[in-house]
Amino acid sequence: MRFLSSVLAVMLLSVIAVEAVAQSDYRVRPGDVLRIEVLEDTSLNRDALVLPDGRITVPLAGNIPAANRTLEQIQADVTAQLSPGFAVEPTVFVGLSSLAAPREPATPRVIQVHVVGEAANPGMLELQPGATVLQAFAAMGGFSPFAATRRVQLRRIDAHGNE
Repeated sequence: MRFLSSVLAVMLLSVIAVEAVAQSDYRVRPGDVLRIEVLEDTSLNRDALVLPDGRITVPLAGNIPAANRTLEQIQADVTAQLSPGFAVEPTVFVGLSSLAAPREPATPRVIQVHVVGEAANPGMLELQPGATVLQAFAAMGGFSPFAATRRVQLRRIDAHGNE
């Protein structure tokens, strides 16, 4: 029985050690929520959202850079910023309250161009935004020998279907 409890204790300690290493390597990113606790002044305890500019705001400490930094680095900054307002250096803890939602990979936007008439490859083309008419002509493979190249028409339709 004593052996089994020793094995379980060692396993538990190894799991805790792995968690501690994983948390110390984690880099904070915008959208994460950090839990800040100051033992000497509980009115400063709060959850702080990492803003899109990568900063958090802490009363009496101001704006603290947080994005792409470890929790220990942020904790040191908060402590340094709060220290002048305390008789002794405050005891500050910074932890992760919640992680930012994972971002969906951005789907590349394309422009659909429908080619009709005397083209080498009529049909729908998908072009990148900013493509020129000349690039569209190249993507369609050029004109057939019977194309009236002096009477090419370009028609645009907005999102509401209006020309």
